[in-house]
Amino acid sequence: MQHFWGPVANWGLPIAAITDMKKSPEIISGRMTFALTCYSLLFMRFAYKVQPRNWLLFACHVTNETAQLIQGSRLIKYK
Repeated sequence: MQHFWGPVANWGLPIAAITDMKKSPEIISGRMTFALTCYSLLFMRFAYKVQPRNWLLFACHVTNETAQLIQGSRLIKYK
């Protein structure tokens, strides 16, 4: 149970990105989307490499990576 609350708290990022998908693309920050995309890529690797593997954290970052890529594509289409 030692690796539980960190990943649970991390779920706030993808949940926020998913709820923002219903909002206008003009509120999307390109810099923040890029930063969160890089962050999730890095921590997906970390969650996979650490022993024992942290699958909850990995799933969180896969979800966030997907959400950020969708937000990034929405921003590109908007501009």
